[in-house]
Amino acid sequence: MKIKLLFALIVAYSLPLQAEINISGFASVNGGKVLSGKGVFGNEATFLADYPIVSTYTEDFSMKPESLFGLQFTGDLTEGLTATAQVVARGANDYDAKFEWAYISYDLNENWTLQAGKKRLPLFYYSDFFDVGYAYVWMRAPADNYTWQIFNYNGINALYSGSIGDWSLSANLYGGREDDTHNKLLSDFFFKVPVREIWKDILGGVIQVNNDWLEIRATHMQYTNEREISGQPYDFGNGNMERDGKFYGLAVNADFGNLFILTELNKLDLGDDFDTYMVSVGYRFDNITPFISYADYEQDATDGENHNTTSFGIRWDFHSSAAFKIQYDDVEDDSVNLAVAGDSESITFGIDVVF
Repeated sequence: MKIKLLFALIVAYSLPLQAEINISGFASVNGGKVLSGKGVFGNEATFLADYPIVSTYTEDFSMKPESLFGLQFTGDLTEGLTATAQVVARGANDYDAKFEWAYISYDLNENWTLQAGKKRLPLFYYSDFFDVGYAYVWMRAPADNYTWQIFNYNGINALYSGSIGDWSLSANLYGGREDDTHNKLLSDFFFKVPVREIWKDILGGVIQVNNDWLEIRATHMQYTNEREISGQPYDFGNGNMERDGKFYGLAVNADFGNLFILTELNKLDLGDDFDTYMVSVGYRFDNITPFISYADYEQDATDGENHNTTSFGIRWDFHSSAAFKIQYDDVEDDSVNLAVAGDSESITFGIDVVF
């Protein structure tokens, strides 16, 4: 953990407290390796388990790629005002702890809440709790479906919570920008040189409804993308130094008690279409939950990026706040001229906890 972070926490707790501070946490201790595979560009076989963080497994067993520890601090300032910060230390980043969330919330009334600061970009169904492995059945949210390089933003948003008949209704309207001076996915994995990734003029919305067994979530976002590679402006083609993007997403989940079905479909329009989807099915036998999942990424171009993953696994809830998981992943990389990590078969396992 960075000395600056420790110093900030010590100073915060040494000052007279004017609010009730609630602390919660989560952790994942995972390990795994590639069983077999074919690397790309002469490299060894690799399983890219988490795109934004570049969590990669090789044929050597490792517990660093997906292990993490997180703490969330929430200060209740009374009269509807709260402050929230989340610190995460990831094995993929040598456990260098960083503030990933830092925002203020104000409840206008029982239905509406305004927020401002740094938050997770709510593109996907699992975005808000992506790092909390205990919150979902798999080892990780399906990587082919969760591939984008930007996952936080700085801005403002308005949350709505209510109901219509037997349906619960929630919505989120947001706007802002993100300037990632050293984007990990683009810098460390794709371009292999320093890349600054900028998403500006972000404007999006999410609406979600659910009843006893069915949940539906729809989302849309638009933004403008700028990029610098090794300090130089990047040309997206034909002299265009920026490009506009539009994102669409739909998740439909059904829970029949023991049997559950999870689906998510996304599209990113950048001139070419980038389509992703995943389907998962699981069955609960008391505290044991086996599951199967399929995820697919397809770029609408003759030489584009195309890959898919078939996964099998088991979750064992051996404790009220902890779960053991083991998962087998079979990746097929069918990209023509833009191979990502190549074909691979891998095994991962670990324990997720919340506290």
